[in-house]
Amino acid sequence: MSPEAEKTRREFLEEALRQHPDNTFARYGLALELAKSEPAAAWTHFEYLLLHHPEYSATYFQAGMFLRKQGRLAEARTVLATGVEVTGRQRKQHAQAGLQAALDDLNERN
Repeated sequence: MSPEAEKTRREFLEEALRQHPDNTFARYGLALELAKSEPAAAWTHFEYLLLHHPEYSATYFQAGMFLRKQGRLAEARTVLATGVEVTGRQRKQHAQAGLQAALDDLNERN
């Protein structure tokens, strides 16, 4: 994707958050966009979602993988384990299995 298209997506998500700061989907999307080039900024959005929207289960996998990539392995384990619990309560078996596999992989490799 061209840098112009990336910028446009980021700008769209930032505008959506300016209009609706509690828009979980826009905040999640912006975190994913920022993870590519601005990890500190990305983490602020992941952390916001984890703290203010703990039932937004999509966050756990991506936040856990982000932390792993950043070398923050203990935090990654905590986020993934919490995600396993949350998705279990929500009966989202597919998401729970993915989180558990990521957690198991992290524990085996590191």
